[in-house]
Amino acid sequence: MYKNYKYLVVVTFFLSILVVGLGAYTRLSDAGLGCPDWPGCYGFLTVPKHAADLALVEQTYPDMMFETAKAWKEMIHRYFAGTLGVLILALFIVAFIKRKQPTMPVGLPLLLLILVIFQAALGMWTVTMNLQPLIVMGHLLGGFSILSLVALLYLRLTSKPIDGEDAPARRHFKLSLVALVVLILQIALGGWLAANYAAPHCNGLPLCSYGQPFSLSSVFQLPMEHSTYEYGVLSQQARMSIHLLHRIWALVTCVVLALIMWRIYSHAISTKIKHCCVSVLVALFCQIALGLAVVHWHFPLGVALAHNLMAAILLITLVRLCFYLKART
Repeated sequence: MYKNYKYLVVVTFFLSILVVGLGAYTRLSDAGLGCPDWPGCYGFLTVPKHAADLALVEQTYPDMMFETAKAWKEMIHRYFAGTLGVLILALFIVAFIKRKQPTMPVGLPLLLLILVIFQAALGMWTVTMNLQPLIVMGHLLGGFSILSLVALLYLRLTSKPIDGEDAPARRHFKLSLVALVVLILQIALGGWLAANYAAPHCNGLPLCSYGQPFSLSSVFQLPMEHSTYEYGVLSQQARMSIHLLHRIWALVTCVVLALIMWRIYSHAISTKIKHCCVSVLVALFCQIALGLAVVHWHFPLGVALAHNLMAAILLITLVRLCFYLKART
């Protein structure tokens, strides 16, 4: 039973990655309002395709332009997200039943269940509030949080303690948390950039090619009371500033993570912690390369999607390092 539970966690982990990727693809392909209602699509459980159904769609949603491709992207994302929710519910039920076993964590599955319920609410509000940027960013962060917690649950179930002699590396646990906070802020800025459709508003490297000045106050401007936020409502200057701040913090993230990984690696004795540091650095430099490629090639969908997924991988590698530094023998 315990072995089967670990397999269920692995399936949930890979499904979490798939859901994050599908969410990014839906957002990047401008299909976030492919279905203007929730949880169905134009009042149906699946994408309407029959003539009678399409006629009802035109009658019920006269102001909406029905696009089959965008509707399917949105619904496929919802189907997989719903399946993920069911798996997380199963993880909690089994953990609760087996809670008397000393090695069975219950707190993490409970937190995951609460988070996935809230994530479903954010998914609903994303549609019903017509892609309000704060909700969209929260929905993105919720997906990354679920993925990280599932990874942490797997580590709790499968990882063996590292030898106690590696105390020098363990003393840098707080530094690893600093790196994690810096990375989370960068991911949040990326979510804010995507939610405000600010990616194409800063061409050129290393700075934007537009001549408008950077405005920090406009970066955190919260657009309100719009009928729809699709394709963005902020000014050119605000979106350029959001994108530029994302780049600036990316540089900060790169420097901070590289220095912290070097310090932990240089003090580590166990190969496991050394490998964790190397994996963080590899993911970090891959992410930077993808970020540069996105701008250089003018934001192609495939590279932008890879940039989103690499951010998730980088987050997981850093969570793994924090776990091993915190774990006790």
